[in-house]
Amino acid sequence: MKKSPNSIDIHVGSRIRLRRVMLGLSQEKLGDGLGITFQQVQKYEKGTNRVGASRLQHISELLDVHISYFFEDVPDSSQERVPVAPSALSQFLNSKEGVALAKAFSAIEDSRVRRRVLELVQSLGSHTEAEAPKNAEIPTTPVN
Repeated sequence: MKKSPNSIDIHVGSRIRLRRVMLGLSQEKLGDGLGITFQQVQKYEKGTNRVGASRLQHISELLDVHISYFFEDVPDSSQERVPVAPSALSQFLNSKEGVALAKAFSAIEDSRVRRRVLELVQSLGSHTEAEAPKNAEIPTTPVN
């Protein structure tokens, strides 16, 4: 009987992937920095393989984030062995468009401009929500 990935491992893996892509790092480059293959990085990112504490610390150093970054918005651990479908937000943040938008938005230094951009995007979302079906998903292009 095959074990399904733990929801925490999936979450940590998706945060590793998000940060790696935000930095423009390939799986191979991250693997080289860790002394492992890109296939092992893939398994970590999918949650198939659990990341040990010392390895996660090393990843946090290579990705230039505090180790707590990987546990932000962690799912409820009482659902541990239940397969978790990625949320629309998670799918979007792991898409090329999501990463590009996050990078561009982060580059805006003026907080007033960031607030106005957010208001613009929210107004566009409100406008299209009325026109789109309720169960429509956000179109995304997966990031490798």
